[in-house]
Amino acid sequence: MTASQTRARTDRGGARQTSTWTSAGGGRPPATGRVLTYALLVALSILVLAPVVWAALSSFKTQTELAQRPPALLPHSLSTANYSGALQSFHFTTYLKNSVLVTVGATVLTLAINTMAAYGLAKYNFRGRNFLFLVTLGTIMIPLQIILIPVYQVAASLHLVNSLWGLIIPPAATPTGVFLLRQYMLGLPDDLIEAARIDGAGEFRIFLRVIVPLCGAPIAVLTIFSVIWRWNDFLWPLIISQDQDKYTLPVALAQFNSELVVPFNYILAMSVVSMLPVVIIFLVLQRHIVRGIANTGLR
Repeated sequence: MTASQTRARTDRGGARQTSTWTSAGGGRPPATGRVLTYALLVALSILVLAPVVWAALSSFKTQTELAQRPPALLPHSLSTANYSGALQSFHFTTYLKNSVLVTVGATVLTLAINTMAAYGLAKYNFRGRNFLFLVTLGTIMIPLQIILIPVYQVAASLHLVNSLWGLIIPPAATPTGVFLLRQYMLGLPDDLIEAARIDGAGEFRIFLRVIVPLCGAPIAVLTIFSVIWRWNDFLWPLIISQDQDKYTLPVALAQFNSELVVPFNYILAMSVVSMLPVVIIFLVLQRHIVRGIANTGLR
């Protein structure tokens, strides 16, 4: 075989290999339904992300730029004057500390209470278990505005008003978390629990060493939900906090709107900063969301 024939065969093989690896569906064009689905998903993603991108870009604009009509998409300069000015005229560190303490404390307490409640409702047989679970689910349909006064009275009787504990403890137990974890735990084999009992493990040790490690996906989902709920909560912190040193970020940002001249540039800057923790946590734990919810729905 001559060199030219070898080179030609190599070129034809390389061409076939390239077409196989670069073509979609083995050389066939993608189906019309798939193209429409991807186009719809891209359009919805742009629709959802557009306000976030606009807020992030507008956080660098001055008051004059924000008042322009029609508004400009890009700022004239990426100056951090809005962020530094907001930090000077806005007790951001205090409000950020309160939000972090409330979010972390309420999330840890939510995970502890909901996990134990779901374990009891899923793996223990006692009279009235199903009725108690239905009552727990029924509380999902009760909005906070209806039970706001009784909950506030209970918090006041426990001396939780105007304290961070008053922001952490009352909203800790969530029926949504109990439902997600219970449905997942129903699929866990009872043989594991029985084997642990035969080996001499106590109930609390079984819960910590056997059940909790197996519920990583739904616990991650509940963690994301709890962080989003607590970090963005506005109504309950507004009512329970009476001093500014107990305000969280959403309440403090709303206070900015009550000023005579509303500093929209500072509000946008602090809003972007307040969004960052939730976005970071979501990006870190996003792979658990679909798996956790899908596995919960199968049980």
